Amino acid sequence: MHVTMVKKRLKNGQPCDKCVQAEELLKRRGLWERIDEVVWADESDESSPGMQLARERNVSLAPFFIVKDGPREDVYTSALAFIKERLNGGAGSVEVAVEPTSAEALALELAGKSPGEVVRRILKQYGARAAISFSGAEDVMLIDLAAKSGYPFSVFSLDTGRLHAETYRFIERVRKHYGIEITITAPDTVALEDLVRKKGLFSFYDDGHSECCGIRKVGPLRRVLTRYAAWITGQRRDQSPTRADVPLVQLDTNQGADGRILKVNPLAEQSLADVWTYLRDEQVPYNPLHDQGFVSIGCEPCTRPPRPGEHERAGRWWWEDTTKRECGLHLPK
Repeated sequence: MHVTMVKKRLKNGQPCDKCVQAEELLKRRGLWERIDEVVWADESDESSPGMQLARERNVSLAPFFIVKDGPREDVYTSALAFIKERLNGGAGSVEVAVEPTSAEALALELAGKSPGEVVRRILKQYGARAAISFSGAEDVMLIDLAAKSGYPFSVFSLDTGRLHAETYRFIERVRKHYGIEITITAPDTVALEDLVRKKGLFSFYDDGHSECCGIRKVGPLRRVLTRYAAWITGQRRDQSPTRADVPLVQLDTNQGADGRILKVNPLAEQSLADVWTYLRDEQVPYNPLHDQGFVSIGCEPCTRPPRPGEHERAGRWWWEDTTKRECGLHLPK
C-alpha cells in the first residue's frame, strides 16, 4: 500500500489549518510513518503537483489522501475516515485475542512494565476490542498512551446526566484532540424515571449513593462492556483506601458478555504526581475543573474539591463513610 498525502499551501506560504491538524493527528496516533509521500497543492500555482492531483481526482478539499493498493486506488478527504478504514491496524496487525483466563500469566508478563508498555501490549493483542473507560485525568493519560501506540483501541464514557458542564466540554475536547470516537453510554430510561419519580433527584443525600449510581453508572457499564474483551481503567492504588490493592491485571467476573472480562489497570503503581507530570510534559488536555481545586471528579451533586489535608477522593460522596466511597464500577459481585 502506498499513501500520498496532499496538503494545501496558502498564498501566504503557510499550510492550511486543516492540513496541520491532520498531520498532528497522525503523529499523535503514531501513524505518520505510514504516509509515504507528501505532495503540496500551492494556491498560487495551479501547475503544482498537488493541484494537478486534485484536478485529476476531482477533489476540492485539503488535505486529502490517495491510497494505492495494487491496481486499486482510493481517495479520502477525511483524515478520520482514512485512519479508521485504512490505518486501523496501526503499527501492525492485531493478534488474535486470548481467553481472559490468561489474566494471571499476563500479570506476570507485565509486572514491572511502564504504563505505556502495558497499554501497548494489551492493544497489540486486543486492538479495538480493548476499551478505555474515560472520565478523568488518569483516563485521558491512557488515551494519550493508546494513541501513541499506533494500535486501534476503543473509548467509552458513562453519561450519568449529572456531570458538570465542564466535563461534557472536556469529553468533546478529547474527542476532537485525538480524532477518536467516544461511545457515550446513558442510563436505562425506565429505571431512571422510576427512581426520580419515587425518590426525587437527590435521594442519595438521604439513603446513600448506591441506588442512584447503580442506575446511572453500574448498569450502563455492564451493558457497554458486553461489546469488549478487555477493559482498561485509570485506577491507582494510592487514590483511596478502597483501591489500595488494585492489581495490574485481573479477571473481572462481574462484567462482559459472558460474565467475565480482562481488566487492566496500567496506572496501578503510579501516583497522582506521576499522572500530572505526564499530562503537563505531553501537553495532554485535562478538565478545567482541576484548576478550581477539584481532584477526583464525578457527578456535579456528589463532587466537591477536597479540603486541605484531605485525600484526593475525599470530595466524592463526602457525606458518607470513607470506606463506602465507590460507585460500584470496580466492586466485586
